[in-house]
Amino acid sequence: MLPSDVCGMNCFWEAAFRYDFMKTHLAEKMHLAVVACGERLEETVTMLKSAIIFSIQPLQFHIFAEDKLHNSFKGILSGLPYQGKFNYTIYPITFPTESAAEWKKLFKPCASQRLFLPLILKDVDSLLYVDTDILFLRPVDDIWSFLKKFNSTQIAAMAPEHEEPRIGWYNRFARHPYYGITGINSGVMLMNMTRIRRKYFKNDMTTAQLQWGEILMPLLKKYKLNITWGDQDLLNIMFFHNPESLFVFPCQWNYRPDHCIYGSNCKEAEEEGIFILHGNRGVYHDDKQPTFRAIYEAIKKYSFDDDLVNFLLQPLELELQKTMHTYCGRIYKVFIKQLTKSIKDIYDRRSKGS
Repeated sequence: MLPSDVCGMNCFWEAAFRYDFMKTHLAEKMHLAVVACGERLEETVTMLKSAIIFSIQPLQFHIFAEDKLHNSFKGILSGLPYQGKFNYTIYPITFPTESAAEWKKLFKPCASQRLFLPLILKDVDSLLYVDTDILFLRPVDDIWSFLKKFNSTQIAAMAPEHEEPRIGWYNRFARHPYYGITGINSGVMLMNMTRIRRKYFKNDMTTAQLQWGEILMPLLKKYKLNITWGDQDLLNIMFFHNPESLFVFPCQWNYRPDHCIYGSNCKEAEEEGIFILHGNRGVYHDDKQPTFRAIYEAIKKYSFDDDLVNFLLQPLELELQKTMHTYCGRIYKVFIKQLTKSIKDIYDRRSKGS
């Protein structure tokens, strides 16, 4: 049985006490958080599976989910064979009592939960938040290492929303401030949460600088009629006023359909491959972008007991070759370039006994 720590509504606030004990035991672990509501169980499990397959150091999953999903998550994750490689905690969806309804309906159901992670996971120093539609094609260890590259003012890391301004959303349509030239995408967000909790943020609501827990609701009240993408827009506003606080990583760490459906525009991915695949627009579940769906289906179907080359990589390449009628399919080798290297690295580590 995989060791697990599942927390329901009644014991949610006991998490802080558990973390006092866990801090020393999990110091070497990488913390990964996800928020799952509605029909996102399978997609979330597939994401977690991709993290488990490729990562080297142990993982601590923080899964925020609707109550009806808790037992399903527990049953699936407790049945996975990688004992000792990961642990998990399941939390209820929770927002500040006085404004819970407003936060819950902002953009997609429960999506704004991510804004409150620094306040809920008070004893977690650093955290990688990802959307449910993320797939890791290389170890989580590698994006986790960006934390060591933060300078003294940086508190979080994200990728640009677009590489090509001519197809950018924020620079063409936004009615609020946003970071940089094309904004940032919050689907993959690496956070030094200790720094986030300590920081006082510049803003356009008051001359006083506000801490994370103080700034969220005023931001929502000021901009709720002008934002389209919910919590991501609020993050863009915050980092517009505090640009020195953001570390920007390249597009290959958050590769979305926009990077190839109009022609390839992520040069780093062309050179080194895709590191993290982000299947937004629902592309894992329809036929509009079969390249993305093929990757998702391959990882979803893969059994941990099977050989990665014969049961994941080779069948996937055959499926990807069928997608060459699309712009993304024409560059399908970009989709498996890093995946191939990650699989080779796994076998190299096994052969060395590490």
